[in-house]
Parts: sequence; C-alpha cells; structure tokens
Amino acid sequence: MTGGAAIGLPPIRHNDYSPLKPPGLGGWEPSLPVSVVIPARGGQHRLDLVLAALAAQSYPGHLMEVIVVDDGSEPPLRLPEIAPADTRIVPADPGRWGIAHAVNSGAARADGRVLQRLDSDMVVCREHIEALARWHHLSDHVVAIGAKTFIEEPPATPARVHEAVRTGSLEDVFDLSAALPSSTEKTIARLDGLRASRNPYHVCTGPTVSMRREVFQAVGGLDPAVPRGEDTEFAYRLAQHGVVFVPDMAARAVHLGLPAQRLDRDRAVRLVAPYLAHRIPLRRDLRGDRGRRWLVPYVEVVLHVDGAAEERVREAVGAALSGSVGDVAVALVAPWPEPDGGRRPEPDDPDADLRLMREHFAHDERVRTVTGVSPTPAPVPFRYTGPVAVPPGPRTLEKMIDALQRDRLGMLTVDLGADGTAVLERTEALGRALLLGARDPDAVAASVRATHGVRRGGRAEFWPAARTDPAGTGSPARAPESAPPSAETRAEPARVRNGAPGTDPGGRRPGPAGRASTDPPARRPQGLFSRLRAAIGQD
Repeated sequence: MTGGAAIGLPPIRHNDYSPLKPPGLGGWEPSLPVSVVIPARGGQHRLDLVLAALAAQSYPGHLMEVIVVDDGSEPPLRLPEIAPADTRIVPADPGRWGIAHAVNSGAARADGRVLQRLDSDMVVCREHIEALARWHHLSDHVVAIGAKTFIEEPPATPARVHEAVRTGSLEDVFDLSAALPSSTEKTIARLDGLRASRNPYHVCTGPTVSMRREVFQAVGGLDPAVPRGEDTEFAYRLAQHGVVFVPDMAARAVHLGLPAQRLDRDRAVRLVAPYLAHRIPLRRDLRGDRGRRWLVPYVEVVLHVDGAAEERVREAVGAALSGSVGDVAVALVAPWPEPDGGRRPEPDDPDADLRLMREHFAHDERVRTVTGVSPTPAPVPFRYTGPVAVPPGPRTLEKMIDALQRDRLGMLTVDLGADGTAVLERTEALGRALLLGARDPDAVAASVRATHGVRRGGRAEFWPAARTDPAGTGSPARAPESAPPSAETRAEPARVRNGAPGTDPGGRRPGPAGRASTDPPARRPQGLFSRLRAAIGQD
C-alpha cells in the first residue's frame, strides 16, 4: 500500500503510527528493492563483520544491494570474502569528505526504492533489514529507525559472525548481557514507541535508519556542510517534510565500540551545538544569544503588499522584525517588476512605487521580495501570513506560536474583523498534507485538521487591546504591551511541550484575499510617487 497513506486507514495524527499494522517477520512477501548505503573510512575488520552479517539477512537477496562508500581510506577498503552477492565498494564523489557527503554519494548510485543507511561498525541481526523494510511497504512517508546497543569489540571472525546471524544467535559472539543500552531507546520506550513524541526526530541519529528514496531526495539528502550532528540535522528536515518516525525494536544491532558521548559527553555536545543552533530553530536552548542572526529562521512572516502604501509596509515589516521573537524572516509578496538595468525611476512609471519599495528593503538580508510563496517554508518550522493593515504586536508571534505548541496544532487562524485574517501554520503539518496528496487550500486545511488539528482565535487574544486616542488625532492608539525577554533567549516552556492535541470547530482555511489589506483605496495612504502624480495632475 502506497500513495502517502495506507488504503482504508485513518490518517496518522502527529506521530501516532498505530493505524499501520506491519506483517509479522517471515510471514510476508517483500517486493521493494532495498539499497544499503554504508559510509566508511578505514576500519576494514569492522566492515568485514558488518558485511558478514548483511550476507545472512532474511530479506530476499535479489531485492538487496549494498554500497560501501570509501571516504578516503588509506589503504583503500577492499571487498571481503563474505558479503551479500550484490555488494560493491565505491569512492565518495570528489571534492568533499565526511559522513554526509559519503552517504549522499552512495544514495546517488543506489537503485533501490528504499534507502537503508547503516554505519560501518553496526553488526545487525538476521531480520534487521526485513523489520525496517516492512514499514515502507505500508506507507511511503515513514522513516524507520533500528535498535542498537553498544559493546566493546570482541575478537571475532567474519565467518563466526555470519553463522551467528544466520542462526539467530548473536549472543554466541557478543556478550549482550554486558552491552550498554542506547539512550535513544529509553526515550522511545518512555514515549510509547515515539507515538507520544512531540519531536521524534531527536532519536533519529543515523547509524541505522531507512526511508523511501524519493523522501531522501525531496529533502536534499544530508548536508555536507554539517560535519557534526549531520544525522540530527537531516532528521529535523525530514520532520519538516512531514514524515512519520517509526522505531522498530525488532531491528536489533550491536554497535562495535562505546558511544563518544559516553566517553566525554560535554565535549561531544560542544562540538555539535553550533551546527544545530543555526539549522534547527526548534532547539531554542541553543539560541540564547540575543540579537543574533541564524541560518534558518524560527518564523517566516508573509505579507502581501501589492497595492499597499509604503508606509504601511514599512510599519508591518518593522513590527515583525522587532517583536519578542527575534529570529524572523519576512517575505513581501507582490508582482515585482523586472530589473530595469539601473534606470532612474520616473514619476510616470506605473511600477515606480514597487521599485522604490523593493529598493528600500533590498539590503536587509531578513527581508525578501517574492512573487509567490512555496507550499511550505521548510526548513523554517512556522509561517505567519497576515494583512499589512494589522502589523503583529510586540508579542503576537510569540503568543500564536505558544498556542500552536500548547495544543500541538497544525494551523491557527485569527479573525481580524474587517481587516481579514492572520494565519500561523506549522511546517511539518503542511508537509504531511502534501505527502498525503493535498494541493488546493481547502484540501490542505482538511488534511492539517485530520493530522494535527486547527483552531480559530480572536484578535484580543494575540494583539494588544486598542484604546481611545487621547490626542484626538483620529488614529486609535494601542495599549502598552510589555514584552518579556525575547523568545529566542529561552527554551520552550514545559506547558508547551506537554500539551494535548486540539481541534477546530470551523476548520476553514482563509484564501489569499483574507491575507491582504482590506482598506478601501480611498482610505489607504499613498506612496511617494502616487502623491507626486496626484500633485502634478497625473493621477
């Protein structure tokens, strides 16, 4: 069963994959070819043991290939005597090095429908590949995670490992009673097999993980620019794509050697922190430096500015960038004119206002001028869309995100009365909707409601209350709203992490018309060139 969801079953809500019922090991007929990609640098003896175990797998040999990617080993790795029939050693593509680049190099050469990444020091049990692959026969947006324990490497020969795996008796070779359990498996057990996990990507740490090849390609593979924590960063992008993470403890494996964090945890955390801080916005604990700019923002703010006065747009952009949520990027949507080669704007140019507006923001890296937005803002985890006429308040984004996080919602719509609506969307929910085949706004909203939940809210909940203008200028003033320390200086509160799913009684997603200013043209402040044209009688 494919096509995004198992046929006849309800959609998977959050990460609760309970609707998927995998067949028992050995009691089904696989059909998907699997490519096992092993990045390796040195360690020939360990690799020999890994390949010996893969040669004894229960998964059909004609449906499995193994690609060992040699990441600059000296001497070069060689193919041992005991290995799966379809095994080859290839060099990593030239120009780069590292685990991420090696995995990408192997994936590019893979023929299988399923990609299984396996480390070169992981000796797997007989049913390992079968246990993970069965999930991919049920759904095409599952990421399957295998189990592992850590052991000191004992003296063992490939022939002995092969026989132990073939007969299902790994304990004859490895002292499993002395093995160190993986901390991720404790997390998996505590969160009901990740069914109750808010951020299941945290335990997807790379040594044994599988997914459909199209999912790997859709998120761009691993990032070679991340030499530490590349598996966690990749898993975060998979989460924003909308996948479901399924750990299968029947896919047992032993990791030859103790984990680095057990030897020096503080150093291991320090080495990975800067890479994850820039690329995983949900790690609020890593973004404690105030006033910083990060590679991946926390929120994308979308403003439709066609026909809006420059003063209004500048106010809305300033409000978005100066609120309590600091790591924000703004996308200004309009039919921006093509570059004119530097020609001086003329008063009679119909695009003069847009040209000047674009130039005003051209050198601010936090602001983009675009003609449209993509279906999701991935890897940015949240997207806010609102009218220019109602700029976000100092804490509007923070409050909306807290509401979304508290109830694990996928979408929050705020009614702004005559000014339209403001919408906050969770990227992983949009990604899931696309994986399930939703394309138009109504179908996306219906999918998000089913998988994550949606809610409607009122203006007073997220914007400071308006008060009477004491100066009598005709413009309503805003009640003062004190902003707490920036949201980027604190971790997610416990009440957000432990919320329950919410639902939406209405569930209708607003169209583009609800996201732009609804001020009548006569009341809308004019741009500079509009006023000039009016002054000289050209308007």
